[in-house]
Amino acid sequence: MNGTDTFRRASARGIRIAAALALTAAALSGCSTDNKGNPAWTAGGSPGASGGVPSAEASAGSSTPGVSPGSTPGTTPGSTASGPAEPGSTAQAWKVFTDPAKRVSFELPQEWIAQSVTPEQGALPGALRIEVKDAKGGYLATLRTGLQPQPAPACTDEAAKPYVVVSSVPVELPHRGGDGTIDPHVVFRVIQGYKYFGSYGITNVVGGAEGKSCVLQNLVRGPEGTGDYSFADLAELRTYAADQKVAPAKAFDTLDQAAKYVNEGSEFADVQRMLMSLEIKN
Repeated sequence: MNGTDTFRRASARGIRIAAALALTAAALSGCSTDNKGNPAWTAGGSPGASGGVPSAEASAGSSTPGVSPGSTPGTTPGSTASGPAEPGSTAQAWKVFTDPAKRVSFELPQEWIAQSVTPEQGALPGALRIEVKDAKGGYLATLRTGLQPQPAPACTDEAAKPYVVVSSVPVELPHRGGDGTIDPHVVFRVIQGYKYFGSYGITNVVGGAEGKSCVLQNLVRGPEGTGDYSFADLAELRTYAADQKVAPAKAFDTLDQAAKYVNEGSEFADVQRMLMSLEIKN
């Protein structure tokens, strides 16, 4: 199976997400409608991975078993992978970025920019930080490796906010397990504040029990001794106050708008393919 066939299978999520979101709505308790016609969600969903029930991150309707990530066969780091645009995608030609030490690689549209910058303070020796921007210089995502393992942020029941996993696709990447983890997935999740704030990334960290969380981490627990890593628009997604800067988080008035961003927008289709192509050497 070539890279185009692989991505086409992942892209089939668009046919199913509307139905999956409807099923999520049925599963969530307390779904109601305010007098503006916008959905107002309360707590619900699946418990964490340690509860014996698949987590929300691992059970969204866009999961596609058998989809494998990686660069298009026949290409090498630094080469170009060309092919027809997939549904929702506008990128006709793709290239492969790899760091000088060839420890990581990923595909990105030919016109996008990947630039190595200084790793954050406290990262492990050899850590990488690679920013991805579109052709106009607009920020899209950052790949961070060698992150110091940190405990999950504390979250009280009173502070936790409802969240929904709009899209979830499994991806094969090195990781370590443990309580509150799943196998890595490329996800798009939305958390409810005064708006519905959304973020995409790779994670193997469950957002929270009973469909509520204070912070959604776009983080993969790396194998022992290598540090954790993140490839996302935000390392952490949380709710924002009305006077706070929201970007690069996405903000939606309704959950339906979030679903349309995933199902119909070319940006998410291209970003998802990029995230799924990530390869990290142990």
